[in-house]
Amino acid sequence: MSDRRIETLTDLPADAARAVLDLIGAAAAEDGQPAVSEQGRLHVRNAGRPGVRHLLLWTPGPDGDGAQELTGYGQIDGTDPVEAPSAEFLVHPRRRSQGHGQALAADLLAASGRRLRVWAHGGHPAARHLARQLGMKLFRELRQMRRPLDPEATGVPEPRLPEGVDVRTFVPGQDEESWLAVNAAAFAHHPEQGGMTRADLDDRVAEPWFDPAGFFLAFRGSVPVGFHWTKVHRSDGLGEVYVVGVAPGEQGGGLGRALTAIGLRHLAQERGLATAMLYVDADNAPAVTVYERLGFTTHETDLMYRTEY
Repeated sequence: MSDRRIETLTDLPADAARAVLDLIGAAAAEDGQPAVSEQGRLHVRNAGRPGVRHLLLWTPGPDGDGAQELTGYGQIDGTDPVEAPSAEFLVHPRRRSQGHGQALAADLLAASGRRLRVWAHGGHPAARHLARQLGMKLFRELRQMRRPLDPEATGVPEPRLPEGVDVRTFVPGQDEESWLAVNAAAFAHHPEQGGMTRADLDDRVAEPWFDPAGFFLAFRGSVPVGFHWTKVHRSDGLGEVYVVGVAPGEQGGGLGRALTAIGLRHLAQERGLATAMLYVDADNAPAVTVYERLGFTTHETDLMYRTEY
């Protein structure tokens, strides 16, 4: 299609960022979930992060007056120091099956030197088909799990903290470095989560959903040893186990289970939410087992594909 144009930017002007977020929203309304992750959407809102590139696909607008409309969007995040760059992309629902997705994918592959990992959120058949066409292999399976909640948090165990461990809520302006330290230690094996920076944390603290009352930190004395950060999706009536982390020296002692229970009780009793959700890698068998014992079942699955390298 000769009138298709793709531009690559390292920074997004405000009007382009709004257009991208509108596009993501339109596709999410059709597909049932956003095609770009929370981290990716933050990169759109707070553009200019080193290592992040934005690909905007433009086509002629419907009025034939020469104006162009945003038809597709792709993002490459090359900030992982070890793994290949990761990517997400989408095409407006009205403009699918016209080659735009393949064009975006081709540019993403070229921009990464064909060393790329790509998310397919929801694992839709069209995304799986395109991945096969591009010669990409399934690399990672991320499950979204859910369980019902009620005001009494029935089925959620009574939190039992290890001896000598206390829990309190996050204090903005005081606890940022403590959280970054325990998060890095807890997720040293997981570059996406363990590599979070102060800027990443500040981006989330600035979001409308952030609530320090649902952000629990565990300390042994003055040393941070674990946390449970919850998130409320008010429009969907969902409470999320956003992330639970435990320092290596405290793992296996029940702290993770206790922190999870504290957060679930908060979502049920303090926020009045009917359903809890979380994300977990399918190959993390111990975590999947813990969550299944807490009443969670798989709701949907996100798939990551990668090129062979």
